[in-house]
Amino acid sequence: MFFRKKVGIDLGTANTLVYVAGEGIVLNEPTVVAYSIEDFHYRQGKKILAIGDEAKEMLGRTPGSIIVSRPMKEGVIADYSTTSAMITYFLKKALKRSVFWPEVMISIPGGSSQVEKRAVVAACKQAGASNVYLIEEPLAAAIGAKVPISQASGHMIVNIGGGTTEIAVISLGQLVVYKTVRVAGTKFDEAIMQILRKKYNIIIGERTAEEIKMKIGNALIDEDKPLRKIEVKGRDFQSGLPKIFEIDEKMISEAITRPLKAILEGIKEVLSQTPPELAADIVDKGIVLSGGSSLLTNIDKFITYYTNVPAFVVDEPLFCVIRGVGMTIENLDSFKEAIR
Repeated sequence: MFFRKKVGIDLGTANTLVYVAGEGIVLNEPTVVAYSIEDFHYRQGKKILAIGDEAKEMLGRTPGSIIVSRPMKEGVIADYSTTSAMITYFLKKALKRSVFWPEVMISIPGGSSQVEKRAVVAACKQAGASNVYLIEEPLAAAIGAKVPISQASGHMIVNIGGGTTEIAVISLGQLVVYKTVRVAGTKFDEAIMQILRKKYNIIIGERTAEEIKMKIGNALIDEDKPLRKIEVKGRDFQSGLPKIFEIDEKMISEAITRPLKAILEGIKEVLSQTPPELAADIVDKGIVLSGGSSLLTNIDKFITYYTNVPAFVVDEPLFCVIRGVGMTIENLDSFKEAIR
């Protein structure tokens, strides 16, 4: 008997996760592709050299003939052919053996345009999917966080990923108010790189900025606690020579203030548009934070402080969306309302 595998994909700006029905999360790799610009073929396109973990290792370390890029920008496909090749690679790796025409469910930013939706569907079909279902990220994150979205009650979820922050109020299994803010983890990294260059004449790479954010990034400094410090290797902008220097979390907190405020403004905007009864529910239940960037130290306290609404980070926030996508593809009939 012919059996089609059901596959869920969280195609993120920073990381791509794949869920296979009956097996769970089988793949978690960076959304990074390395390709050669010398071996371009007008029919076959770019010559892909590495994808995922292997490609990320090359970031900032390649010669001029090799480009390492993120084909997803701010939650949407920026490079169609590269994204399609990447999805094909991840599907083959996740399914291990040749499985024909899997059914694929993929998460998309809330309020994506028809053009963006068609691009995602076409990329999945080109990668070998038979049926492609779309689910909005805030809904998938809420399902993955085990929020009872089918109730006639308001739930607010803020999914802070790599390229976008999805903010939504959900009731009766539908998005009531939602907003996609094109600011998230990668903007934090960029802000750290900028402040070190402007204030201290130090140039660091993308990977180093991400490492700094993960180790000493802090959304709200506690004055009573000693500041965490880290030693960083970079290049002096004026002399051009390598340099080792020390930075503390207060400096990094200042750097990421602007992107944090952009996320906060998005949350306030959604709250201001929420019907009063649902707003009352949110005050009681709090704001649910998910996504990899919600692991930033004290981001829940930062949001609570400036909105007067309790906020909390769910368990394993990085896997919320993919768990939600997986649960939905395994129980299509139960989640018909959530599928596009």
